[in-house]
Amino acid sequence: MPGTRLDPIDRKILAELQADGRMTNVELARRVGISAPPCLRRVRTLEEQGYIRGYHARVDARELGFEVQVFAMVGLQSQAEADLVAFEDQCRSWPLVRQCHMLNGEVDFILKCVAPDLSTFQSFLTGELTAAPNVASVRTSLVIRVSKDDPGVPFDVLEERLGRSA
Repeated sequence: MPGTRLDPIDRKILAELQADGRMTNVELARRVGISAPPCLRRVRTLEEQGYIRGYHARVDARELGFEVQVFAMVGLQSQAEADLVAFEDQCRSWPLVRQCHMLNGEVDFILKCVAPDLSTFQSFLTGELTAAPNVASVRTSLVIRVSKDDPGVPFDVLEERLGRSA
């Protein structure tokens, strides 16, 4: 089972950093119950192994003037691996696309997009997204409000699951 290679201290480190990635190593060590040097070694190892992929500030898009958030469901004409990769590469080049997820089902990709206003998004939609090679269809849904936006994973669920399998 994924996550079982990590011991409880590693999982606690990840949970604490996920909740507050700005805390000092000394504070992190205190919270997980070990001294600072081994805590720092564990954090570096978790980074090297890819469990920690980065540290980011969560900014408020609306406060920065990005009033429009849209989910775009994209269907492609071809699902050949080369065409899927080409579309993913194209998505990485579009600044308004903040997330790109390949799906199984009725649509091939769902994109989370932000824009300062509706006309900017409309220009992107008609001038770039729908005009992109291999794009067969695009359906969009405008976000009215965000009720929950928790990053990361629920560590309490992981711990409960690991507790049941022990």
